[in-house]
Amino acid sequence: MIVIPMAGASKRFADAGYRQPKYMLPLRERPLFDWAVGSFAAYFHDQPFQFIVRDEPGVVDFVTARAEALGIARFALALLDRPTSGQAETVERGLAIAGRPASEPLAIFNIDTIRPGIACDPINGMAGWLETFSAAGDNWSFIEPAVDDPALVTRCTEKQRISDHCCTGLYQFASADLFAQALAAERRKPSSHELFVAPLYNHLIAAGHRIGWRQVAAERVVLAGVPAEYEALLASFPPILDELAGSLA
Repeated sequence: MIVIPMAGASKRFADAGYRQPKYMLPLRERPLFDWAVGSFAAYFHDQPFQFIVRDEPGVVDFVTARAEALGIARFALALLDRPTSGQAETVERGLAIAGRPASEPLAIFNIDTIRPGIACDPINGMAGWLETFSAAGDNWSFIEPAVDDPALVTRCTEKQRISDHCCTGLYQFASADLFAQALAAERRKPSSHELFVAPLYNHLIAAGHRIGWRQVAAERVVLAGVPAEYEALLASFPPILDELAGSLA
């Protein structure tokens, strides 16, 4: 199951004068929603999607119309009537509403990142896996590869730079149950005031599970999480999005 949490307040966009949720903002005659969700175009026909949204006027109609226009065969919406304490809790509440099997594999992705050609197929023998790229700054989730086996993750942090491996926003778990177990452990021993997804992997690692990762080229990660990034896309359309546009035609 591919879960897209999109119930944030878009506060930075609101403070910059934007009146729509950022996923509704236009980019080349499509809303940002199409570009972010279009990252998964290869999975539109065989994977269920769940969109977790704020219960606000027009949101259900917008998401339903765009999911149908993209050709997503199976999708559902989960409506939240109050804020959560972080992305991990948003996903938890969405999964509870969906009622999907606990054994089902889970992929979580940001609504403000565009990743043409993203791959979310399971990695055999892994309880979870992440996708990373190289970028400057501290405003990311980070992984630390294991010294004895660089294909494995030994630690994850949120907004604490422990390596050059920044997470793209794709977080995968071999099952929804493993996600729930890790979230319960994070609540017992929190790493932050907010329930982020990346630190959940530390609890699985501590329990002896194997967590893998993939590195992708930085040019394959297009960001639209803050007004400056969105406005940069309006000013200069990245060539890699032409590739994605072809798959959405």
